[in-house]
Amino acid sequence: MFVVGMMCSDLFWFTLAIMGLAAIAASYAAVFVVLKWLGAAYLLYVAWGMWNSKGISPVEADDRPVKTSSWFSAFVTGLSMNLSNPKVMIFYMALMPNIIPMDQITMLAYGELAAIMASVLFLVFGTYAYLAASAKKLFTSQRAFQRLNKGSSVVMVGVAATMVTR
Repeated sequence: MFVVGMMCSDLFWFTLAIMGLAAIAASYAAVFVVLKWLGAAYLLYVAWGMWNSKGISPVEADDRPVKTSSWFSAFVTGLSMNLSNPKVMIFYMALMPNIIPMDQITMLAYGELAAIMASVLFLVFGTYAYLAASAKKLFTSQRAFQRLNKGSSVVMVGVAATMVTR
């Protein structure tokens, strides 16, 4: 249900882009430049936190009692995580008008695009969720978990650098 929530939020941003908000956003190019720099700064902040994190290995976390979540709470978590993610919003508002001619979208074309997107997003997010659950078994020591954090931190710095240079 977490994956379904993420998928629904992507479809929400896609719908807003199709409805013409992308055209409005294009009028405010300077805002997107500021958002790009703020996004890069945020990624650097997260990278710094991950680099310095002592973390807790998943094996140690398994020793603690875990509260099971309902399907609804998993859905709401996935939905709110992706709705509040500025990268998703910026992707649909900035990139979609360059890929799809917004003025030529009919209800049928919207339905077709939404169905294709839902299928692809479910497959991709579902694969991510499966791989994340499987990868948990690989990190059995505190040291391995810290290495993962440091590696992810380096990747985030690279993404931030790419964002500001494009």
